[in-house]
Amino acid sequence: MKELQERIIRDGKVLSASVLKVDAFLNHQVDPQLTMKIGERFAELFRDQNVTKVVTIEASGIHFALAASFALGVPFIYAKKKKAVTLTEEVYSAPVHSFTRQETYQISVSKQYLQAEDRVLIVDDFLATGAALVGLTQIIKDAGAHLVGIGAVIEKSFQEGRGLLEKEGIRIESLARIQSMSPGEIHFIEPAATHA
Repeated sequence: MKELQERIIRDGKVLSASVLKVDAFLNHQVDPQLTMKIGERFAELFRDQNVTKVVTIEASGIHFALAASFALGVPFIYAKKKKAVTLTEEVYSAPVHSFTRQETYQISVSKQYLQAEDRVLIVDDFLATGAALVGLTQIIKDAGAHLVGIGAVIEKSFQEGRGLLEKEGIRIESLARIQSMSPGEIHFIEPAATHA
């Protein structure tokens, strides 16, 4: 997605060879027009999959999941990182290690909202180590639902996440794939040309 790549170059900050800061437009201050275009792009990519639910993890994936679910006309669910007192029903849960926060937490989704007949699209802001996405795929497996694929806004292709998920046969669509980065420099993997 060219517009996304241009914004990453213009407004993103590479803090190290593995840390990209995009909080000016994606995950602290949010550009709503770009977010809706991202959701529409995910909907285009997965429209033929008869998605019934979009799933993400709180908090940075919520607005992208909302945009994608709106474009697809289906509900979205976000896995909670801490169990609220109002979450009284049974839940599916999985442990997830956060690279950016350097902590492990238990994510959970109410069994009430995820059923075996669901066809699920996972949407998240980043695909890097894959820990959050592996946790979400485990919850979908535990529910007996069908995972149609994963939509990642930004992928750090030099990290192991894609490999872990592809080993499981999961379809991954990333809108901006970063091959390498260093302060002042970002190299993208250009999508292969598709022929009609």
